[in-house]
Amino acid sequence: MLGSVGMPELIIILVIALIVFGPRKLPELGRAVGQTMNEFKKGMNNIRDTVEEEARKEEQQKAPQNTADTEASRHVT
Repeated sequence: MLGSVGMPELIIILVIALIVFGPRKLPELGRAVGQTMNEFKKGMNNIRDTVEEEARKEEQQKAPQNTADTEASRHVT
């Protein structure tokens, strides 16, 4: 939808932000955006780690059941 944003587009966005927010608020705005992106990244990493841990736990729970099933089938035959 947006495609890639090139250098001319970034300059236009920066000029518009400078006009709208002013030179005093722009560093604060940039810092806030950076902190927000950092928190989002940490949250995504946390979610990924949680999902991987749950999958690992589930896999470990299935492994003993599979060995018990195969041993039971050996005794039946």
